[in-house]
Amino acid sequence: MAQSKDEVLAGLATLVNDETGVPVESVVFGKSFADDLDIDSISMMTIVVNAEEEFGVKIPDDKVSELKTVDDAVNFIVSAQG
Repeated sequence: MAQSKDEVLAGLATLVNDETGVPVESVVFGKSFADDLDIDSISMMTIVVNAEEEFGVKIPDDKVSELKTVDDAVNFIVSAQG
C-alpha cells in the first residue's frame, strides 16, 4: 500500500538520522541533502539502499543523482510505490 508523503518523509528522516546523525526534525521538505543536510555521496547511497528496503521500491542508480532534495526523494518514493 502506498504511503502518504508525510509518512514517507517521517521514514526517510529516520533513515537519514540513523545513517548520518542529522536530527529527524531537520529532514523536512525543501532541504537539500548535500547543501542543507551535509550528506555526502557515500552516506546517500546507504540511505538509498535502506530506503529501498524500508519502502519496497527500486531506486535506479541513474535516478539517485536526481534526488537532490528531500522533496525529490519523497516524491520519487511515493510515485514508485503507486
